[in-house]
Amino acid sequence: MAPAAVTGVSRAAFSADIEDYFQAEALRSFCPRSAWDSFEDRTAANTERLLEILGSRGIRGTFFVLGWTAQRHPDLVRRIAAAGHEIGSHGFDHELIYRQDAKAFRQDIRRARQLLQDLSGQEVIGYRAPSYTIMTRTLWALGIIAEEGFRYDSSVFPIARRRYGMPSAPRWPHRIALDDGRSVVEFPLPTVRFGTLNAPATGGAYLRLLPLRFQQWTVGRMLRAGLPFVLSIHPWELDPGQPRFPVRPRTRWTHYHNLRNAETRLTTLLSMGRFQAQADVLRELDLL
Repeated sequence: MAPAAVTGVSRAAFSADIEDYFQAEALRSFCPRSAWDSFEDRTAANTERLLEILGSRGIRGTFFVLGWTAQRHPDLVRRIAAAGHEIGSHGFDHELIYRQDAKAFRQDIRRARQLLQDLSGQEVIGYRAPSYTIMTRTLWALGIIAEEGFRYDSSVFPIARRRYGMPSAPRWPHRIALDDGRSVVEFPLPTVRFGTLNAPATGGAYLRLLPLRFQQWTVGRMLRAGLPFVLSIHPWELDPGQPRFPVRPRTRWTHYHNLRNAETRLTTLLSMGRFQAQADVLRELDLL
């Protein structure tokens, strides 16, 4: 029997990273940046499906839109904003931060933010790095994020992983003081703690890969405690018909596993509580 919806105070947020399957880091060797224009673009249809899911439930979420995608789908950005959702930035070229220097990173996020603001009519105050690559060796990027007008970041995943993660980071939204006297708010990705270790709770690929009952337990636990967390997804994860590449077994599992069940899993978790945009949760916490 599925757990009942949790009622009462909810500090649950929903977000989506608006990119397509061929922009995922796991497929980089098959889909180099220089060839993106040659792949079948399924972004609009998948994002429209996500908008339908949220609209039917009265959910206002945060959409971290890739600048490259916004440039090719300007009307999609406008539709997301017109539906009442918060527009955030996912950078422009989906390049991992540790592959950029400070100048290139600043140019990337500035270019994306200006485009997204022009298209949406919103001030874009939230940023999420490609593949969660705000980590110990890229903390320098937080200063640039603040200087470029962002008020919060949502890129830190307090877990240990090969390509990303910062297991020593605080697990809940918090303000980070920067060297120049500025500050920026961090809204980390959701984790559950087992002893001295943090494990992913849900969201993104973990929404597909982790047992659903485990995710229902973690989400229910955070909802009941009124803890602030974000449930996230990529629209391409709702698309089992996307093109397939001859990837290695590990990538075949992380990228393609449970694509057919992702929508059901997402709607199951969304039915458990009241979800809102990340900026709205941060305002409730007096962090914005």
